[in-house]
Amino acid sequence: MGHRFSRLLLLARGLITNRDHPDLGSLAAEDDPERFVWRVLPHAARSFAASIVILPAEKARASAVAYLYSRILDTYEDLYPDTEQRGKRLDDFARRFEGGRLTRPVPIPDTLARDDRDRLHLLLVDRCGLVDVVYRSLSTDVQRSIADLVRSMADGMVWSTDRFACQGGVLNNGEQVTHYCRNVIGNPVLFALGLIGGKVPTAAVERDAFAVGEMIQLANITRDVEKDLARGIGYHPALKPYLGNVGDATKIRETIQRVRDELVARALSLVPAYRRLLGGFEQAVAVRTAAVLMLGFTELHYRGCVARSGREPWRGPSGSFQVVLQAIPSLLSVRWARHTIERIETEFLRAATLLESHPA
Repeated sequence: MGHRFSRLLLLARGLITNRDHPDLGSLAAEDDPERFVWRVLPHAARSFAASIVILPAEKARASAVAYLYSRILDTYEDLYPDTEQRGKRLDDFARRFEGGRLTRPVPIPDTLARDDRDRLHLLLVDRCGLVDVVYRSLSTDVQRSIADLVRSMADGMVWSTDRFACQGGVLNNGEQVTHYCRNVIGNPVLFALGLIGGKVPTAAVERDAFAVGEMIQLANITRDVEKDLARGIGYHPALKPYLGNVGDATKIRETIQRVRDELVARALSLVPAYRRLLGGFEQAVAVRTAAVLMLGFTELHYRGCVARSGREPWRGPSGSFQVVLQAIPSLLSVRWARHTIERIETEFLRAATLLESHPA
């Protein structure tokens, strides 16, 4: 009963968290490792946090720790100033788990933060030691799985860092984008499946996990097209002439919209893999509810993308609170969870067809 109440409390806290203006002073002063993990998670994980806190206690703790380590890797990838050294820093962070050393991560200068969200992520790097304490409290097998996840993600980020560097700031084709998404979110999906199911996934499950990872990571990419373009990064070759926001503003805007539509259509077409993955876990109350929450937040983003293109989005939740309300009945009903996921799948596939047949 206690954990169930704490899960609901953490879920509610996530809904009211001000991610644009975190209380950095309070978080910096927090010295309790467990409290720090749960307080920083809604800021670092955004919509992922809801799906994590709803899980059973030990699985939630492991998932939270794994996500925060992944966020630290993302921070090195996004903010570490020295391009040549970035790959080394990513590799160093993965190596710190070898032999349980957990050495202090290399800091990133505060002056590189562009806003309070960046400052929050730099704070997480600085206070990684608190996350390490919770990590050490997990079982040996879970620690090993998290260390393997960090290594696979670091290797993937080193690969993408090299690709961006040698290709003039862009990924050149869809295969490279798929590979990038597999590294960044596909491997965490596999980690989550192993944590929940306790067994090695089949080849078919692995393929679906990577497809789901791509669908989710494309949400992050399509959200940040403008932000990435400004810092000289593009996930589509059509963006290369405009890296750094150089060029005619109208052409930049039109190209961004065309690229976003293409990536969104690709993401939406992958949704059947989500239903297939959940089919093996829908009898587990917390897992199916977490899955409905995750897909609901993904739907919220992609509805917004469709609206930004000047098209009328399908009916669905208009904010985080509505996403949570939509998911709550899944705690009691397998049928509701199945119906919700099937509804979203139908809308995704319909929208993908529309975007592909009527490009901007």
